[in-house]
Amino acid sequence: MSDIQSYPGSKMVTLSSLRPYGNNSRTHSQSQINQIVASIREFGFTNPILIADDMTIVAGHGRFLAAEVLGLDKVPCVKLSGLSETKRRAYVIADNKLAEQAGWDKELLSLELGSLDRSDFNLEVLGFSEKELAKLLQVETDEGDVVPATDPDELAVIATCANAEEQQAAYDLLAANGYTCRTASLKGVVERG
Repeated sequence: MSDIQSYPGSKMVTLSSLRPYGNNSRTHSQSQINQIVASIREFGFTNPILIADDMTIVAGHGRFLAAEVLGLDKVPCVKLSGLSETKRRAYVIADNKLAEQAGWDKELLSLELGSLDRSDFNLEVLGFSEKELAKLLQVETDEGDVVPATDPDELAVIATCANAEEQQAAYDLLAANGYTCRTASLKGVVERG
């Protein structure tokens, strides 16, 4: 891949000059490295590796391993100058752990995945397993029926309502204007009207 570019604040650094942090407690399976490889091929190297002044990797060990698989000579890096040794070691852990704390709005995720799927985008490069994708591309209604997340010919408007009364008022307004509506909750999509 010769089209790897640096981004503002990053510099292209020779891969062989980087040193993985020996005490990095985060592990990367070959399967995950392959996912990162696929992501870099699809989207480019969009997330620079974070390094210390001595060229030790602070964050981005998985991207480093993927770059090795891809045979890249240089990768974009951002140098984190001014961190004490203790703070640098702590950040190696924090960078990985904090990312785990994020969640998903599963309804919005299902809508986005459905839209990408209908656009013939290869969903495999997103990092979800086939089983996860199959589950995310459908929703369960309150009645227990499993339906596609969206109809292929529909566009969606999503409104967040404070309570059931607001949801009903929004539904009634849209339905009165000729729109086919669905209401959604954390339990799934419910057909109405």
